[in-house]
Amino acid sequence: MLSKCRVVAVAGSSPSTPGCDCLAHRFGNAADRPGRRPRYGSDMSDAEWAAVRDLLPVPGWLAGRGGRPEGYCHRQMIDAVRYLVDNGIKWRAMPSDFPPWPRVYAFFARWREAGLVAELHDRLREAVRDAEGRDREPSAAVIDSQSVKADATVALTSRGFDAGKKINGRKRHLLTDTLGLLLAVLVTPASTTDRDAARLLLPAARGRFGRLARVWADGGYTGHLVDWSATQLGVVLDIVRRSDDIRGFQVLPRRWVVERSFAWCLRSRRLVRDYERRTDTSEAVILWSMTMIMSRRLAARHQRPAPGAARAA
Repeated sequence: MLSKCRVVAVAGSSPSTPGCDCLAHRFGNAADRPGRRPRYGSDMSDAEWAAVRDLLPVPGWLAGRGGRPEGYCHRQMIDAVRYLVDNGIKWRAMPSDFPPWPRVYAFFARWREAGLVAELHDRLREAVRDAEGRDREPSAAVIDSQSVKADATVALTSRGFDAGKKINGRKRHLLTDTLGLLLAVLVTPASTTDRDAARLLLPAARGRFGRLARVWADGGYTGHLVDWSATQLGVVLDIVRRSDDIRGFQVLPRRWVVERSFAWCLRSRRLVRDYERRTDTSEAVILWSMTMIMSRRLAARHQRPAPGAARAA
């Protein structure tokens, strides 16, 4: 069962202030709370909310899994988390027109622990692939890693030193489809090798996506991993090598897709460094960043005029 939400005027608010008839308003304690006017670049537009609202997971308290009914609507909470991810602020620096930061953090933590952000992310990815005329389940993927510096709040036990990149911090391992959309993410200390991380990432992805048959990777994944993935997983690991004769930047076939995904993530200032104490929090922030990209893509596609509409007008 999916949540069904629509935008309405809330009693006690001005006519120009949008409210949300989401699950928290209809069944929780938020019926008397006024909505907030979208004012930041990270806020969802009405078109984005229309694309996202039917994909929202049902909260545990409504599905009979226990918990307290939510006191703030999902749109306000999601906008608050998006603001933090997009602008890289501290939790305590949450603007006053959002719900109090402890409530927003509790929402973020609850969605992280229950896997709800991953559920929303996967539904958005399937919607984007549908809109692009692709099968919901990919048959090919691209894998790569990115080392980033870690903030002082990151414990020494969950950070390491990447000797190749000369970075002390953490490493993000992404598996994307051929559109650059995230299939799986793993955050490890930067000292973890790409091959060791792939031994964890690829079996999990193969179990979720039965059609996955080919993965492109760079030279860091060569060696025994190629034979292991073919024999144990039935996945062809195709190594795309960089020519030794070419100096400087070079666009490599297939590998550029995941590199672009890393660039998308770095548009979110919270991901420029790793500020999170826990690796699963870092993974959740990456998922939130990707949901922003996909919801905007869906909204732009829905607002695009149909082919031939301009000629008919």
